Amino acid sequence: MTSLYTQKESNIRKTWFLFSGFLIFVIGFGWLFSEIYGNSAILYFAVGFSTITSLISYWYSDKIVLGMARAEPIDLKSNPELYRIIENLAITAGLPMPRVYLIREAALNAFATGRNPENSVVAVTEGLLNTLNRAELEGVLAHEMSHIGNRDMLVSTMAVILVGFISLLSDMFRHSMFWGGGRRNDREGNGGAILLIIGIAVSVLAPISAVLIQLALSRRREFFADTSGALLTRYPEGLASALEKIGKDVTPMRVANNTTSHLWIDDPFTGQARTSFLHKMFLTHPPIEERIKALRGMKI
Repeated sequence: MTSLYTQKESNIRKTWFLFSGFLIFVIGFGWLFSEIYGNSAILYFAVGFSTITSLISYWYSDKIVLGMARAEPIDLKSNPELYRIIENLAITAGLPMPRVYLIREAALNAFATGRNPENSVVAVTEGLLNTLNRAELEGVLAHEMSHIGNRDMLVSTMAVILVGFISLLSDMFRHSMFWGGGRRNDREGNGGAILLIIGIAVSVLAPISAVLIQLALSRRREFFADTSGALLTRYPEGLASALEKIGKDVTPMRVANNTTSHLWIDDPFTGQARTSFLHKMFLTHPPIEERIKALRGMKI
C-alpha cells in the first residue's frame, strides 16, 4: 500500500507552508498593532501567544474535537464488528490501529482526527452504525482511514488554528477601536491615519481570506479521501451507496459546530442551516452528488 496515500508528502509540505504563513502574518499583524498603539510589547505578545496556541492546538487537537463531539471510547468488547472492520482496514493500509469512538447521535456521520497516525482517532455516530450495511460502513471507515494515511489531520489542524487565531486578532483590533485605540496615530498625522486604515482593512479581510483557504483545502481533501478509501476496499460502490444514504439524511446534529464541520465525512448542518445563503458561500465539502459520480466513474 505504499502508493495508496499519494497526498501524504504534499500535506506535510502544506502544513509547513501554513505554519510559516501563519507566523509571518502574526508577526506582521503584531508589528502593525505595535505601530498603531505605540507599544512594542504587543508584537512580542502576539508572537508568544501564537506559538503557545499552535503547540497546544497541535498536541491536544484530538481531545478538543472529541470533547466537542461528546464522543465515547469503544473497544473490541463493546462493539466487536466496528472494531474489527477498522482493525482490518488499518492492517491492509499499513497504518497503526486508531482509537475508536462512538457519538450518540442519530444523524449519519463520521470523522477522523489526531496529529499523526500513531495518535489518530476514528469516530462514528450511532445513526451511521444503525443504518449502513457492512460494505457501506467499510467504505466510510476506509475514507476516514485515508484521511489518516494522507496526513490530512495535519493540514486541518493548522487550518483551524490559522482561522481561529486570525479571527481572534481581528476581533481584538476592531473592538479596541471603541476603547480609545490609536492615540499615537492621532499625534502622527497622515502616517498614523494610513496605518490605522491598513489595520482596519487587514482586520476585516484577513479572517475571510483565512476561511477561504481552509475551505479550499477541505473540499479538495474529501475527493482524495474518497478515492483512496475506494482503492483500499477495492469497492467504490460501498462508499458511493453510503454517501447516498448520508446525503438523504436530514437528522439534525446536536454537536454540529462551524469550527469542526470540515472534519466530518459530510456537512453536519442540515435543514435551514445548510441551505442558507451564507452557508452555501462557505461550504466545507464538495456537493455529495459530485462525490458519488466520481466514485461510480472509478475503474478498479
